[in-house]
Amino acid sequence: MEYRQLGRSGLRISVLTMGTMTFGGKGNFAMVGSTDVAEARRQVDQCLDAGINIIDTADVYSDGLSEEIVGEVLDGRRDDVLVATKVRMPMGSGPNDAGLSRHHIVAGCEASLRRLRTDHIDLYQVHEWDGQTPLEETLEALDLLVQQGKVRYVGASNYAGWQLMKALGAADRTGTPRFVSEQIYYSLQGRDAEYELVPAAVDQGLGVLVWSPLAGGLLSGKYRRGQEPPAGSRQLSEWNEPPVYDREKLYDIVEVLVAIGEERGVSAAQVSLAWLLGRPAVTSLVIGARTAEQLTDNLAAAELKLGDAERTRLDQVSAPDLLYPYWHQARTANDRLSAADLTLLKPHLNG
Repeated sequence: MEYRQLGRSGLRISVLTMGTMTFGGKGNFAMVGSTDVAEARRQVDQCLDAGINIIDTADVYSDGLSEEIVGEVLDGRRDDVLVATKVRMPMGSGPNDAGLSRHHIVAGCEASLRRLRTDHIDLYQVHEWDGQTPLEETLEALDLLVQQGKVRYVGASNYAGWQLMKALGAADRTGTPRFVSEQIYYSLQGRDAEYELVPAAVDQGLGVLVWSPLAGGLLSGKYRRGQEPPAGSRQLSEWNEPPVYDREKLYDIVEVLVAIGEERGVSAAQVSLAWLLGRPAVTSLVIGARTAEQLTDNLAAAELKLGDAERTRLDQVSAPDLLYPYWHQARTANDRLSAADLTLLKPHLNG
């Protein structure tokens, strides 16, 4: 297992992170999975044996049950693994049961610590943007938790580029902890993050954790043009996260993944994960599985290295269109582009 520095922090994490959104299966999360304590223990054992050193969860997953299961499974071996969780989403019906106010962040952290059976959270992530709470209040609340030793690092998730930069600027201005990472959706099926979020990570020294790196299973090789989706599958039906705007392009990507997988003797899923691990600023991929076979297959991706020709094939079939102002910059500003700019624009430059 390879370990990478998380942004500019001194923390090293495995290139694969164990995701736990399938733990519990309560409420709407039953559509994702319903892993019980016994199966969760088996999966955690398998991940730790493979070298994974970080587990990611969130208070909202199965209304806290995912955190409870993580806490139970890690009882007696908490020091063997880093724990990341999140705060922001509604955890009740009250007017202060959601958001990134000082009240909700502090209360949310205390509740997560109880469920996780631990005295600290290694990476505490704001789960979504809160446009109604002053950033200074949010950052000061996170700073308080860091000063109390309840949180060691802070990160963001699902921020837009301008929101992320605003938060980093506010942290620098107020002397509060900077986000060391951003957890974002990024895959061959959806490369939107390359417009702003990946360049921002390169420019600002943030680590990137990727959620749903297989696009909710769409890139597993099981969804093919002209074929019925696998029995029991949720994608392309009632579950629309991530959304699919161009189904034909998705199928084109899957065909290339399957072809490369057959040439290398590995699964399409492994090829998709390996492609992501070679992208700029990507630190770790959050993988979750509903079966032991899926988990075993995903873990093997940490050892797969793609060649330049294979990467080019995948880059080309999945390439995002250049939006404004990027197409204009590629034409008229290409004499003064930074490393961050080039993460998006390099393939579009002549020569």
